[in-house]
Amino acid sequence: MRTPSSVSFWTRIKRGALSFDAWLNSFLYQSWRTLVRGCQIYNEKAESLRFRGIPRVVLDLTSEAVTLGTVGGIALVTLAIPAFHDTSDDWLKTQDLAVTFLDRYGQEVGRRGIRYDDTYKLEDFPDYLVKAALATEDRRFYEHRGIDPVGTIRALIANAKGGGIVQGGSSITQQLAKNLFLSNERSLERKINEAFLAVWLEAHLTKDQILKLYLDRAYMGGGAHGVVAAADYYFGKSAKDLTLAESAMLAGLFKAPTKFAPHINLPAARARANDVLNNMVEAGFMTEGQIQTARRNPATPVNRTRESTPDFYLDWAFQQVKQLAAEGKLGNERVLIVKTPLDMGLQQRSEQLMEDMLRQYGHQYKAGQGAVVVMDVDGAVRTIVGGRDYGQSQFNRATDALRQPGSSFKPFVYATALTVNPKLTPASIVVDAPICLGNWCPQNYGRSYAGSLPLVSALARSINSIPVRMSLEMGKGNAKAGRKLIIDMAQKMGLTHPLADSSSLPIGAAEVTPIDMASSFAVFANGGKRAPAYAAWEVRNGLGELIFRHDRDAPQPQVLQPRVVNDMNFMMNKVVEEGTGRRAMLDGIRSAGKTGTTNAYRDAWFVGFTGNLATSVWFGNDDHSPMNNMTGGTLPAMTWKEVMTVAHQNLELRPIPGLGPAPAEAVASNAGKNLTAQPQEQAQAPMPGTLSRRSFEALSNLGNLFQDVERASTHPPGSPSAMDSSPSPASNRVAMP
Repeated sequence: MRTPSSVSFWTRIKRGALSFDAWLNSFLYQSWRTLVRGCQIYNEKAESLRFRGIPRVVLDLTSEAVTLGTVGGIALVTLAIPAFHDTSDDWLKTQDLAVTFLDRYGQEVGRRGIRYDDTYKLEDFPDYLVKAALATEDRRFYEHRGIDPVGTIRALIANAKGGGIVQGGSSITQQLAKNLFLSNERSLERKINEAFLAVWLEAHLTKDQILKLYLDRAYMGGGAHGVVAAADYYFGKSAKDLTLAESAMLAGLFKAPTKFAPHINLPAARARANDVLNNMVEAGFMTEGQIQTARRNPATPVNRTRESTPDFYLDWAFQQVKQLAAEGKLGNERVLIVKTPLDMGLQQRSEQLMEDMLRQYGHQYKAGQGAVVVMDVDGAVRTIVGGRDYGQSQFNRATDALRQPGSSFKPFVYATALTVNPKLTPASIVVDAPICLGNWCPQNYGRSYAGSLPLVSALARSINSIPVRMSLEMGKGNAKAGRKLIIDMAQKMGLTHPLADSSSLPIGAAEVTPIDMASSFAVFANGGKRAPAYAAWEVRNGLGELIFRHDRDAPQPQVLQPRVVNDMNFMMNKVVEEGTGRRAMLDGIRSAGKTGTTNAYRDAWFVGFTGNLATSVWFGNDDHSPMNNMTGGTLPAMTWKEVMTVAHQNLELRPIPGLGPAPAEAVASNAGKNLTAQPQEQAQAPMPGTLSRRSFEALSNLGNLFQDVERASTHPPGSPSAMDSSPSPASNRVAMP
């Protein structure tokens, strides 16, 4: 029997549960009614606020704009985040590399980077120099906060009316942001980063600091950064002493320094300076009367027409030095003196030879561009010709252009096959017959098949089916596995860019650069050691202390077996002496190499080597348009021969591994060309008691001037004897087939 207390307890529990259940039901019911009523009220209010007609359109557009703007803003901030990684607390104190380059003889050939001169303050510059920069680049500089939409629209209109660059579209702050933190890449991401960084700079620096940094760091052409260096380079004077006409000419260089550089195109530079003077009047900085003297007496730069700067070489060398610095091999040094393997004589002759070939045969072949790289067999680059005219295009086709190599890629396939199959030799019999991988069936250049033939003949005749069949055999029936071996070998030998794996890879469908091809073929020439292209023989700091030496700090690993090297050199020598590369055969010097031609004749190559040097030559068009039946055995092989003939002067000839010296009769036919005057190692500096290269050039130029005067006095201008009747430099050197 339950006690009264226990009954009371359970009763209270039940009653409490019933009370909670009733409260919960009531709460949910009331909440639902309140929600329903709220929705009814909202609908009633919304109905009363409904827009129709034009107000409805405006409201919808505004709503969409807010939505898209929010999403776009988030996307822009996301893209801009990487740009701020370089904006550390000490970014303003961090000095860029300032590099002085010397050639192999120790003569200065150019500079890259920025050596800051803090001895100049903004107020030290002539007032009209500052006004010329502002009038042309950013008239509202002191009014905006980094981005100037009004100025951009005005510049676009002015440039459209003028048919060219009359005013700058980006603000000075935006340009400084690009110079400090970004590259010259033309992309939407870069413009977004530039805009955000411009606003960031405005928040961290005063207007005068931004303007001073811009004047100090802008590239002004001729390897000069900043108006101080430009004033010295172009006019041979201090920036404090610039005249109005000279200031206008310098201010015209900010947007297109190479195009308007006065030492390259003085008429264009003066026309651009006149535009700057007009801008100063339009901006209200000067009156028409104040600029008349500058109009009538335009600036005249110091004479630098006889100077030849290896700009393509220096651009690439500067990137090489920056890479060494990034790897920590140069310590914390920022002011550097770099001795390079550059041979200025060979550089100038190579540039002229390529230009001569294109002038003489370019129209016939519909070829517009070319590239040449010459290097020692250890990778020391002597010459880079990155295009016809650096002033027109700074794109370096020798180091940056990715083009299909065609059959010049086949040595990588043959070298891989010889490595994988030790029983394979140049005398091994292979079969040239139809082969298909899926729906793709390669054909030979002559649309026919040769049947059974030795491996050496297959390479000499550049047969296409053999490399494809090799890839299948190396993969033991799996062509993709075989191509993987080829890609690994090519990258070991020196191809640095990713190679796309496709069925046509063995016959050269991947993309490579001329400098990588020369570097890879140097492996055959040096006995099988990897030979990465390099530009820094020695690097010293500003005090002259040695901090890096390539032969000490950059070892060369073995990547090919001596047996493979010897067999490959034997076969590639036959390419030159008996195969598709006969036009590249040198007089008295044993050489080896491979021709290359791509589909529709878009690219034509010859890559080859001797015991001393490796050289690659490429011809094509920047827009990838087809040429007119140009093969690697025509203009590329002919150019290669001319360049290598010049390059071997004064070198002690070395044999190609696996090949004997050239036949005695060939050496005799080469007598008188001074090919063995000095050892290669001793050609790095002028011999004691002899003239330096620059002294010799100066005396030669002086002698030419005396001859010109003598001819002018002997033959009146316009007389037949005074006319230049000599043929073009290339006309008597080579003959087309």
